[in-house]
Amino acid sequence: MPVQLRRARTAGCLLFLLFGGALGAWTARVPAIKHGLGLDDWRLSVALLGLAAGAIVGQLGAGRLVDRFGSVRVAAPAALLEGVLLLPAAYAPSLPLLTVALLVFGVNHGILNVAMNANALGVQRAYGRPIISSFHAVYSIGGFAGAALGGLCAQLGWSPRGTFLLVAALAVGLAAWALRWLAPEPEADATGDVSTGRLDGVYLLGALAFCALVGEGAAADWSAVYLRDNLGGTAGFAAAGYAAFAIAMTAGRLVGDRLTVLLGPANLVRLGGLLAAVGLGVALLIDERYAGVAGFACLGAGLSCVAPQVFSAATARNPSQPARALSVAVSMGYAGFLAGPVLIGAATRAVPLPVALALPALLALLVAASAAAVRTPALDRS
Repeated sequence: MPVQLRRARTAGCLLFLLFGGALGAWTARVPAIKHGLGLDDWRLSVALLGLAAGAIVGQLGAGRLVDRFGSVRVAAPAALLEGVLLLPAAYAPSLPLLTVALLVFGVNHGILNVAMNANALGVQRAYGRPIISSFHAVYSIGGFAGAALGGLCAQLGWSPRGTFLLVAALAVGLAAWALRWLAPEPEADATGDVSTGRLDGVYLLGALAFCALVGEGAAADWSAVYLRDNLGGTAGFAAAGYAAFAIAMTAGRLVGDRLTVLLGPANLVRLGGLLAAVGLGVALLIDERYAGVAGFACLGAGLSCVAPQVFSAATARNPSQPARALSVAVSMGYAGFLAGPVLIGAATRAVPLPVALALPALLALLVAASAAAVRTPALDRS
């Protein structure tokens, strides 16, 4: 394997680490920013909506930019700004300015998301074998690291300003290191059973990403509530649900590339969807604390490789504009992550939470049934 190609992979991993770390650090300091501005939950949600809206706008626009200028030229400024753009949120003196700051951060975050995935998929093409899941595993590790760093700063009594100054410095350092080795992605192969210039099949792939990320969003916001309020766990035990989900997802992504070679993308997504659906569904029926933790672990493991395979298939589905196709799939997936907690919350107005939590299991079953959509002739053995 050429040294340049190994360095290109390392550079991509650094971008995913930076991306996850910045978001994890932000998440850890949200309570401090909320209390610092005296916001209630409703007004905080307005500010967070700015971040979500910015991310979707950035993701939708990034595809055309990457197709026109290449992933490196788009990723470079976004990576250098990723940590820096957290600072205005820490210095914002009011809700409107906080919302604007998060909107700007969200746009940059969305652009970097598409650009780094496009570059990673280009490196995968150069490798000639599946490696995309490993990049997403690094993203998960970055999220853990960023949240841990943010939590440590909070424990030490640091303000969000001090925390984000440190995060900005670390992020710029990682970005500078990555940009030394980041390589332009090779041209996508326009041969094979794919349609050029059309996004028809990409919307189906985006729908699969949406279904999978509904589960991620639901686990993030509702697993602790379910374990504590419905199953009688302590506050500390309740946190084990999301921890099990996140650890299982990271572990699944670490072995996802090998499983892709062994099983093929479609079979991997099919089996993953079944594991997520059956694992969470059975846990909800058992209605016991440890089964609940195991159910969320199955959900994390089962969904771990869905998004990487969807993103890989999306670029193959539209080789004339691969990044544009990727931006559609990424945006629809992110919309699912945002919608998941809302859909569960809305369902609880009509049914108990354990019944509402069956929604991610049902959507995972739909992912399993539609797994053939991620089939790519070069990799799939199914």
